[in-house]
Amino acid sequence: MYAIMKQIILTVTNDLNHDQRMQRICNTLAANGYSVRLIGRQKKNSKPLSRQNFKQKRLKCWFNKGKMFYLEINCRLFFYLLFSRFDGVCGVDLDTLLPCYLVSKLKKKICIFDAHELFADVPELIGRPHTQKIWQHLENRIVPQLTFAYTVNESLANIFFQRHKTHFAVVRNLPQTMPTDEQDLINKNIILETQTHILPHSFVLYQGAVNVGRGLEQTIEAMALLKSPIDLLIAGEGDRLEPLKKLVGERKLSHKIRFLGNIKPQELKTITQKASIGINLLEHTNLNYYYSLANKFFDYISAEIPQICSNFPEYQRINQTFCVAKLINDLEPKTIAQEIDRLLEDQTIYNELKKNCSQAKKTLNWQTEEQVLLNFYKNIPF
Repeated sequence: MYAIMKQIILTVTNDLNHDQRMQRICNTLAANGYSVRLIGRQKKNSKPLSRQNFKQKRLKCWFNKGKMFYLEINCRLFFYLLFSRFDGVCGVDLDTLLPCYLVSKLKKKICIFDAHELFADVPELIGRPHTQKIWQHLENRIVPQLTFAYTVNESLANIFFQRHKTHFAVVRNLPQTMPTDEQDLINKNIILETQTHILPHSFVLYQGAVNVGRGLEQTIEAMALLKSPIDLLIAGEGDRLEPLKKLVGERKLSHKIRFLGNIKPQELKTITQKASIGINLLEHTNLNYYYSLANKFFDYISAEIPQICSNFPEYQRINQTFCVAKLINDLEPKTIAQEIDRLLEDQTIYNELKKNCSQAKKTLNWQTEEQVLLNFYKNIPF
């Protein structure tokens, strides 16, 4: 007699192709006996879905941002889930949790919460107290009712417990590592197939969302102060993209700063491996940033490149064990420039950080962390 596959639906508001965390989670669950469906959003410029080992679905929306978008996507998710079969539904972040919770109650199914961040504390909501109160009210009403929840680091798990007395497991967003020969073959195929990005000989890399508070303005200003001849590549998109391009033009830095836009995960991995230094800086403007543990932090480690990183609690915690980054206390352009120059000029420090990254990635990888995820799901009584 064969065991029946448990059906799990996971929901996000992005278009799926660039969500590496959800791809890893869904592939792991699918490879371990679950029937998995990931629901996202169809954008006007969305490219065809990349092939995965799980089902994917995009919902089309009339609105693309603001209150009407969140209202529409939640309504569409509600009716999609209402007429779908599942044993468990996972709301990924607060912006999709409400329909998951409501439909799970109606169907008497399990609702799971995957919290990537403190959603009500994101910088986009700073200065918008009414909107912030709505999201916080939603969190306060639903999260205390949940039994099964997980987040990306210990700091956030502690905050959620303090706020709601709900226990959150910790599943860190660690990258998948692969044997060197397999990675080399992928790198060669990417270079042969895409010749999209002709890379400079030496470059500093920022990867991730191009949003407010990411230290990008300061990093651009720092490029004008460097002694070392090195370029800056910015891989990603967001609401600060056009202002940053304008700033680069005003500072006459177009010859050494390039914007790559969104890049497919495997191609981005190849580019990251060729970088000299990674940038992972955040302004201390909100709890969400202060207690962050960004994907890029681990991606730089996996690529064995030293990084310049904000001196925040979760990065301190890991750096005390592995020493893979130079942590800085302020985001002054002069400070950033000095640290970049120091890393490029002092080969002893640079090589020590690279060596430490090589050791750290043997532990800080998805092959290890996925066991935490699987143990979490095994304890859910679907």
